[in-house]
Amino acid sequence: MSGAPAPLIVTALFGRQDQAWFDSLRRAHFPPERNQLDAHLTLFHHLPPSVAEELKRRLNHETRGMRAPRAQVSGLMSLGQGVAYRIEAPELDAIRAGLLEAFSGLLTPQDAGRWRPHVTVQNKVRPVLAKALLRALEADFTPKTVEIAGLASWWYRGGPWELHSRHMFA
Repeated sequence: MSGAPAPLIVTALFGRQDQAWFDSLRRAHFPPERNQLDAHLTLFHHLPPSVAEELKRRLNHETRGMRAPRAQVSGLMSLGQGVAYRIEAPELDAIRAGLLEAFSGLLTPQDAGRWRPHVTVQNKVRPVLAKALLRALEADFTPKTVEIAGLASWWYRGGPWELHSRHMFA
């Protein structure tokens, strides 16, 4: 860990093959100068650094000896200036709901609001480019099962994220 305390981000981790698939889409469609991260599924965007140890404990509790949640890429969604794949994962929704309750008084409005699980493969482009990619990806889209391999938390210090903790499902 380096520098001053930083907010924490919580993500679901994909299995190797699914991560490679999402990353290849992101490399192909994300503006290269903005693509500092691997593809990811964010559960929380900004938890205070004061919860670092409690978060680690809770993520461990949610994953240790537990079967991985089922997940499916169910469609595409427009982000206005980008495109994302919508993820449906009821068991992951339940995990997030428990964390939401545990940290309720500490959440930003974005994290306290409705969760729309997705993986962004394009962002910060002109809307006309985003619409074109959305149409192209929708043309041959088929729902796909993806593996949720674990959960992770990350320090956010303005650039690429720094790993805080990683917790794998059984």
